[in-house]
Amino acid sequence: MVISSKLLNPGEEIVVSTRTHIKALLIPLMTLILLLAAGVVAQTFIDQNTVMLVIWIVIAVLVLWRVVWPFLEWLSSSYTITNRRLMTRHGVITRRGHDIPLGRISDVAYERDLIDRMLGCGTLVISDASTNGQVLIYDIPRVEDAQRQLNQLLHGLHGGETRSHEGH
Repeated sequence: MVISSKLLNPGEEIVVSTRTHIKALLIPLMTLILLLAAGVVAQTFIDQNTVMLVIWIVIAVLVLWRVVWPFLEWLSSSYTITNRRLMTRHGVITRRGHDIPLGRISDVAYERDLIDRMLGCGTLVISDASTNGQVLIYDIPRVEDAQRQLNQLLHGLHGGETRSHEGH
């Protein structure tokens, strides 16, 4: 379970709990490989210890900024659908959360481009009755399953009305 059970109200049950798809870490992983390769190449061609120390310090800072930080952001983000609401939580230092009661959700759709279909993820598009209009939750693993489960909850909540459509 991605979210802490202490955030749930009495009688509230988790239906779907997930993080952003692991594809969000592909660019940080490629960055790590390139930075380490650059460090090794520099180590081979530069013979001065002080210059190499500066290069490795710069590489370490870049690794923290472009690899470790995105990983921590990925690790600290979660999307949870309960039998009462949709909850989003994210942020490493400053935590932010947003809850939408299921009763305010008017439409659920999903979008999947070619890469999303190959990787098994997509964007969940949730329309609610607020001034925000739509909430887009990007790179949800098994997005069709999440949409289907949310539709089942809405179907029961709204007395059997059909409230959603499939994305393209």
